[in-house]
Amino acid sequence: KDIARLSQAAKRTADWSDKVEKSKYEPLASGLSADKGYIGHKAAKMMKRAKAIEKRQTDAAEEKSKLLKNLETTDELTLRPIEYHADKLIEIRDVSIRYEKKIVCGNVTFDIHRGDRAALRGKNGSGKSTILKLLNREDISYEGNLRIGKNLIISYVQQDISRLSGTLKSYAKENGIDESLFKTILIKLDFSREQFDKDIADFSQGQKKKTLLAKSLCESAHIYIWDEPLNFIDVLSRLQVENLILKYSPTMLFVEHDRAFIEKIATKTIEL
Repeated sequence: KDIARLSQAAKRTADWSDKVEKSKYEPLASGLSADKGYIGHKAAKMMKRAKAIEKRQTDAAEEKSKLLKNLETTDELTLRPIEYHADKLIEIRDVSIRYEKKIVCGNVTFDIHRGDRAALRGKNGSGKSTILKLLNREDISYEGNLRIGKNLIISYVQQDISRLSGTLKSYAKENGIDESLFKTILIKLDFSREQFDKDIADFSQGQKKKTLLAKSLCESAHIYIWDEPLNFIDVLSRLQVENLILKYSPTMLFVEHDRAFIEKIATKTIEL
């Protein structure tokens, strides 16, 4: 809208001088001829002024256009998925999970095959995050049959960001990821270098989630299990993540409430 407004204003200023220039050929109301020299001088001055105004407005419009170009040329993220040797990575049959006497989820059945990008869906409290934790080999008691492929490498993004702390350097070392690559990805996700020396506990919620995502993007894995990866994430970073997934086609199992993201990314949905 700003670009259109500035462009129209620039056109109007150019039209002013054209009208004055044309007026020297029009007869006056008295029938006498106009002083063409005076009008020509006046038109030239107005044209010079109009050109100066037009240039300022055109420059301003170009600056606005650069903002749009920045949206379109955001740095691409990279990923290094590994192809698993077998077609089936995960098999769940009639799995139920309880906390004390309360059933969190019951009779869950699904498979994850190589190349799947599966969205796990269900109401709040239906056990989506618990299933992901179970598949991430966390110590969760369950009933039923669960088979995770032998030597399957999983990259996991947790939902909870409240316990993150320490510097990015120490976080990278603790998780066995390349610090330089980790920070490069964070810069692509709009981190400033000033953030690198801060405590992660002081980051915004969006920055904490980006930290978890960047860690996962540093990891080569057979399957990426992400729990609400877009929570608190800005629009540009969402587009980067979408483009990344569509480009590299990793095998994924994820929980996400953004319907547009699911429709664009998921190859199948699993309902709890």
